[in-house]
Amino acid sequence: MKHIDSEGFITDNFLLNSKAAEVLYHEYAKDMPIIDYHNHLSAKQIAEDNPIKNLTDAWLQGDHYKWRGMRANGVDEDFITGSASKLDKFKKWAETVPYTLRNPLFHWTHLELKRYFDIDLVLQSSTAETIYQQANKILEHKTPAQLLEQMKVEVVCTTDDPTDDLAYHKQIAKADFFTKVYPTFRADALFFIAEDAFLGYLKKLEAASKVSITNFSEFIAAIDSRLNFFNENGCRLSDFGVGEALVMEDCTLEEASVIFKKRLDSKPLSALEINKYRSFLFIYLGRYYHKLNWVQQYHLGPIRNNNTRLVEQVGLDAGCDSIGDFPMAEFMSALFNSLNSTNQLAKTITYNLNPSQNEVFATMMGNFQTGGTPGKMQWGSGWWFLDQKDGMEKQLNTLSNMGLLSRFVGMLTDSRSFLSFPRHEYFRRLLCNVIAEDLKQGLVPNDITFLGKMIQDICYHNAVNYFNFNNLHSNDAN
Repeated sequence: MKHIDSEGFITDNFLLNSKAAEVLYHEYAKDMPIIDYHNHLSAKQIAEDNPIKNLTDAWLQGDHYKWRGMRANGVDEDFITGSASKLDKFKKWAETVPYTLRNPLFHWTHLELKRYFDIDLVLQSSTAETIYQQANKILEHKTPAQLLEQMKVEVVCTTDDPTDDLAYHKQIAKADFFTKVYPTFRADALFFIAEDAFLGYLKKLEAASKVSITNFSEFIAAIDSRLNFFNENGCRLSDFGVGEALVMEDCTLEEASVIFKKRLDSKPLSALEINKYRSFLFIYLGRYYHKLNWVQQYHLGPIRNNNTRLVEQVGLDAGCDSIGDFPMAEFMSALFNSLNSTNQLAKTITYNLNPSQNEVFATMMGNFQTGGTPGKMQWGSGWWFLDQKDGMEKQLNTLSNMGLLSRFVGMLTDSRSFLSFPRHEYFRRLLCNVIAEDLKQGLVPNDITFLGKMIQDICYHNAVNYFNFNNLHSNDAN
């Protein structure tokens, strides 16, 4: 592809299409701190706080978005997840970037180059080595904690298995970092009762909880132990992200106990038994989250590991997941109604991956907005394949039509990269532009102060009020 000569692509008014949008962003949204309440950052890297040093490691390691873009551009797997050198991998990514035009990767890449390295060049083959060297000189002296502070990230919530010892979170809690780092209880492995690895996982759970698991009651006791342990170490959120159709079935404690015993005895389980076990666990965990005053999150809708040959070559999380087409309304209705019927429905955030279900999710959350908590049931921001301009704008507009945008808890990165936090800026610019377009059309009052306050709430204050994080820099949310 011909050299792109376009310095200054990321201007001060990038994505802002009117004077009102510029005012809303620069005077109200731009300088708000960040609450990143869901991501996949490494607590180990934060705790050890050693510079990442290399842009290839910071950008390409584990980044499924970039991997998919490179594969679509015909790059050999050796330069993506294989044994090629770091520089050669980076050059192949640079070669790919011009072809990502109109893909969110093009915007994210250049926002990150500008914000972290003050680089205005468009990344391409002809600029690759210059950018690589300039960025690496900065990364050599920037630790993860410094990168987070640079972006004013007040809170990071990692994603953690129930058996995690949280040693790195404990270490971080004693450190003098600007950013507070809290664990999230990601319960997925507890639900995989039919998988070959389940019995081995129970051994890990036994070791972590110090509870011998020979029956279902002991299994539940082990889970309780881990929930309380996470809570004692600052956890205030749970998460669930299994990618498949989910069905709620009535299940008593006795039935769940029998099903669990069958699995301990290595007997096969029917689809009905698996769904009954899972349903019991959904309800049990949901009630415990309510007891702990946590926020529960449900990431729903992916179909995972579609390309088995690639998974066998690269391993899990190879970058061959996509949007699924599963019905979700009945599952959400049954789960939330069951918890709500006993007044044990915790604050909840759902994220959908199929944009055809935007209205389904938005209206479902509105069914359970009871109990006197503003914005208790949140339909979360555009996720994964939808956290781009079109997806985020559609989410904002659908939420506005079906709920209360003013109570929205805003953006998150859902990322493994310490360089991903300009995604919050991307969201904020789009939010300001959407509101400014309404102002231009006379759909909202011509009151910049009022509109600016709503934008600041969505960017920051709503999240501070919604979650139960301690010792933030700005707890005077309103």
